[in-house]
Amino acid sequence: MVDPVDVPRSGRIRSFVALPLPDGQRARLAAYLDQCARTAPGFRWVPAVNLHLTLRFLGNLEPATLEAVRGGLGGVRGEPFTVALGELGTFGSRSAPRVVWLGVQAGLDEMARLAAAIEEPVRAAGVPGEDRPFRAHLTLARAGSRPRRPELPPPPVVAPWRADELVLYQSRPGPTAPAYVPLARYPLG
Repeated sequence: MVDPVDVPRSGRIRSFVALPLPDGQRARLAAYLDQCARTAPGFRWVPAVNLHLTLRFLGNLEPATLEAVRGGLGGVRGEPFTVALGELGTFGSRSAPRVVWLGVQAGLDEMARLAAAIEEPVRAAGVPGEDRPFRAHLTLARAGSRPRRPELPPPPVVAPWRADELVLYQSRPGPTAPAYVPLARYPLG
């Protein structure tokens, strides 16, 4: 299902392009995220329903720019591929990480190619180019006000899956976490 764009009062739509996780993989990670939230309450843990693999964060876009991106993404080509998650990691300093994530073990090259292919229509729509290299990962948590390196349990084994679509999402603010709403889906293959 694809929802219509909900334009906030600011007139700008926070959006990104990602690979969704299948329901089974989300469910496998849900209990782990709950356990981590109890272990490290100083972090904001991602609700399982929001788990995804970001290929390109777009930021806050004007509606016309978002529509140009939406149209341009239809020209991105790629074949379905297998994704498998890997090790637990962090961004930021070792003592005070900003982000806790799971790495990508299989599908890394395919994700990097898709991220590069997405760049052309995104830039053509007027979105500034990405200045950081692409690093495939599944964000699990972001640091709260006083982050300390958490001692987390090892992540569960999550079955590999077939990535067969790109999704353009809108991030809508919510009372406890944003809602990631699919705006457009693009099949691979």
